[in-house]
Amino acid sequence: MQAQILFQNPLGEPTVPERVPEMDAILGKTFRVLDKGHIRVIDYMGTDASIVQAARVSYGKGTKTPSDDESLIRYLMRHRHTTPFEMCEIKLHIRIPMDHWRQWIRHRTASVNEYSTRYSEAIEDKQLTLDYQWRKQSQDNKQGSEAFLNAEGLGFDLSQGEENLHRLAQSEYDRRIRLGVAREQARKDLPLSTYTEAYWKIDLHNLMHFLSLRTDPHAQLEIRTYAEVLGNQILARWLPMTWRAFYDYRLQARTFSRQEMEVIRKLMDRPTVGLQDNGDLLQSLPSQRERQEFLAKLQGK
Repeated sequence: MQAQILFQNPLGEPTVPERVPEMDAILGKTFRVLDKGHIRVIDYMGTDASIVQAARVSYGKGTKTPSDDESLIRYLMRHRHTTPFEMCEIKLHIRIPMDHWRQWIRHRTASVNEYSTRYSEAIEDKQLTLDYQWRKQSQDNKQGSEAFLNAEGLGFDLSQGEENLHRLAQSEYDRRIRLGVAREQARKDLPLSTYTEAYWKIDLHNLMHFLSLRTDPHAQLEIRTYAEVLGNQILARWLPMTWRAFYDYRLQARTFSRQEMEVIRKLMDRPTVGLQDNGDLLQSLPSQRERQEFLAKLQGK
């Protein structure tokens, strides 16, 4: 029988590090993402109780009731007291196309070890785009996309071209390897759709920052799909109290600027007048784009 390691809490009482049965049940489980990608939980540390314990250690009070714990977590989230959330960590095994991994790896507040195509041959799998998945360039967002391309036969033609390109790139890569070309050089013409793998370990505070950016509707659809799995399927199981607070105060919350708050205060003084009749108030916002974004926030978009 494995021995339990006891620790002392601030009140001098021994405590056993807690586990989350819902998380233990999915350790190593594959959550499929895109066509050939995945996320797996390798290990985790901490529970909702760990956050509560860390928050209360500064003034020496022990754990109270679950409702008190959740109220405290919501207070911490609401007022952005971030240090207690850093007490929890998670380690993931990720399989993701290289172009989306470029976006992922920009979150530098994590420990990362990636599959190396210098030591090993490149993963053969590449992300395929189905004929109905091709998107158009956004007209008002230089870095984003909007509706799907619906022209008859165009999607099929694009997917066929993609498959041909993948076959050619893989064939040339394999030929270079057979001829003895160094792996570090043979890989240089592989497409960004090639899958890579990594172990990614991060604390909860920085994980929530990742999720708040990558689940945003303006984030690229593919990495948003990974982030939604990570939030809905993993974080919600691991730390249900924290997930509810994060969902309420970060994912579904909106931030208003000083000028926007002034508009809201003036709107409250005109309770019987609809927003569409208050164009004069909106003119106080610095730009047309800010006016559009303000209206979108009020409409819950």
